[in-house]
Amino acid sequence: MAERRVRILMAKFGEGYEMAIMKLARAFSEAGFEVIYTELRDPQAIVNSAIQESVDHIGVTTLPGAHIESFSTLIGLLQKEGAGHIRITAGGFLDDASIPRVKAMGVVEFFPKGTTYEELIDWAGRNIKATEE
Repeated sequence: MAERRVRILMAKFGEGYEMAIMKLARAFSEAGFEVIYTELRDPQAIVNSAIQESVDHIGVTTLPGAHIESFSTLIGLLQKEGAGHIRITAGGFLDDASIPRVKAMGVVEFFPKGTTYEELIDWAGRNIKATEE
């Protein structure tokens, strides 16, 4: 039986940059990942979608206006819903002082603005595995 492709839900906190996020989703898709792109910003809606879509991972783009407390809410909701196995990475606009805070909340890795698609895809290929259904 063929191995299932890794399923990544892409969401965002904050406003703007839709075209850049869509390009990122396309790059991941072309690299062989199954991407579920969503405009959702609400942590509960993101968790609901992640569970419904049986994703292996959530990637959150942080944009201007993002509140880092949303990560704590997102992680808490995943635990509450029995989906704590779904790991989260984030990237984008965040001040340097906030990066250790989001990692302490449980975000696996934070990729600052300027990280290339190749770096992101390489990291994902090495660190995200498909879970059994």
